[in-house]
Amino acid sequence: MVEKIRNILDEQLLVINPNEQELAELGKLTIQVIKGIKSNLKKYRIKANVFIGGSFAKKTIIKKNKYDIDLFVRFNKKYNEQELFRLLSKIVPKKSERLHGSRDYYRFKINNKIEFEIIPVIEIKKPSEARNITDLSYFHVQYITKAINKNKKLSNEIKVAKAFTHYQDCYGAESYIRGFSGYALEILVVYYNGFQNFIKAIAKTESGKKLFLDPSKLYKNQQELIGSMNESKLNSPLVLIDPTYKERNALAGLSNECLEKFRVVCINFLKKPSADFFKSIDKESEFEKKYGKKLIKIEVKSNRQAGDIAGTKIRKFHEFFVQQASRYFDIINSDFVYNEVSNMGKILFVGKLKNKIDFRGPNTSMKEALALFKREHKKIIIKKKIAYASKDNFKDFSEFLIFFKTKNKKIIESMSISFV
Repeated sequence: MVEKIRNILDEQLLVINPNEQELAELGKLTIQVIKGIKSNLKKYRIKANVFIGGSFAKKTIIKKNKYDIDLFVRFNKKYNEQELFRLLSKIVPKKSERLHGSRDYYRFKINNKIEFEIIPVIEIKKPSEARNITDLSYFHVQYITKAINKNKKLSNEIKVAKAFTHYQDCYGAESYIRGFSGYALEILVVYYNGFQNFIKAIAKTESGKKLFLDPSKLYKNQQELIGSMNESKLNSPLVLIDPTYKERNALAGLSNECLEKFRVVCINFLKKPSADFFKSIDKESEFEKKYGKKLIKIEVKSNRQAGDIAGTKIRKFHEFFVQQASRYFDIINSDFVYNEVSNMGKILFVGKLKNKIDFRGPNTSMKEALALFKREHKKIIIKKKIAYASKDNFKDFSEFLIFFKTKNKKIIESMSISFV
């Protein structure tokens, strides 16, 4: 079985490893962009330097149709937050697109295959001086690069982990995914010394039981960790202490749902390894196969910035829709898909209309309210001193959707969502 898994992983590496020509072209273009930024830094006498970040710098980049290269402009800490973006806007290439994040940044496209994200950070000597999470990026690159230099095999192991997690729809720290970030996966593969050890460890975890990992042993024990960290940072099912900064949980955004899904995938792959685990899951097609004509699709779009912001809006809308629909339907299954390129999403919904709609009235001690409730409804029942009534449900889903859109028009607009 071990040999079979190794053969599958080796085959995948042939697919996901960029070739030397691609890497050389990426390197050449990166040098050109950096040269332009440095020239502008000198021109405007701005105290800053540039470093390459992300998977390209760490040598953990995988083959893609479109490559994203992270460039960090590391400004002298004498500059305040208001100055950062003003200065950054002076030095980025022309036709760069402004994007919103924890700090605003720029995207510069070379062509349809390569784009650069130019991100402002502060030059700090130690992680505790960070003003923003992006300020830690320099230390992340150093940590992972050092680990890979010690053990060259980790580079490919990390690439396999990223591909595997991506194909299982668990890759990405974005709020609409709530999965594993690239950096978190790098830490985990380094910590477990390989992809197989990593997924074996996940497979052995107990469902619903929180796991604590402190790779650099920055805390004496788990008790000190729990007692020292902010409670809000301990909400994820897997707490992974950033090896470069003890006050950060590198998996703070991981959801219980995502970890449980990934745990089951790891178990299944180890039991019956197959290259099929390295193929994209078409969630919509899976729903169609399973539910056929019972499946209802609702297409929506967001007017917010494509990516994490719009995706999160669509996710929240899905949750709101399901919560509202649950009063009128016995929900069998629901999910959503989001396409960052089109900035559109689909709500996938399967439910059965309830025969009657029950709704709660006042407590029997509230005489006036109870009398009014009785006048409004011909038939009521009392359960534990609470009045309840029922009414006929909608005839079909279309009738419900019209009601939903009308009733929640302002809420839907406030979510920056519109129907297609």
